[in-house]
Amino acid sequence: MTTAVQPFNGTYQTDPVHSSFGFGVLYSGTGKFRGTLDDVTATLTAGDDGLALEGAARVESISIREPEMFRAHVLGPEFFDAESHPEVTFKSTSVELSEDGTARVDGELTIAGTTREIAAAGTWAEPVPAAGGGLRAGIEVATVIDRRDFGFDWQMQLPNGGDALAYDVTLEVNLALIQRDE
Repeated sequence: MTTAVQPFNGTYQTDPVHSSFGFGVLYSGTGKFRGTLDDVTATLTAGDDGLALEGAARVESISIREPEMFRAHVLGPEFFDAESHPEVTFKSTSVELSEDGTARVDGELTIAGTTREIAAAGTWAEPVPAAGGGLRAGIEVATVIDRRDFGFDWQMQLPNGGDALAYDVTLEVNLALIQRDE
């Protein structure tokens, strides 16, 4: 049995260079398409009620650059609808860290204007002194969602039968967190 721990004090912000929001989905029944939203911000706050994690990722920062038609399709109304919903957001309802280095984060994920409760699991790294001052820590979690729960209903049938794009999507969040010296 693992014991819950809470080694954080104060507020930590993301290190934008080392943080990302990734996704992976099976396409054409042959391989996994992976991408990232690279413009990620998050705040981890330790308070009297425990830990709280909030974050956002800018949809326009998606790693799909070419072909432009594919990028436009993914950012368009059938998927992210970036014009109406420029960010994917998350607000925790529970953050549990265990002494064995495992983490569980529950909360509300909003994609394309639709909010759903999710649970993500992974690992965490405790705060350590950072080069240049302050503290550095990390949380890395993943979960699987059904993209239809967020309005991503687009589908195309393959010539041999089957779906062009799986409905299950793996989400992976890697947060490098920094607490600056005050």
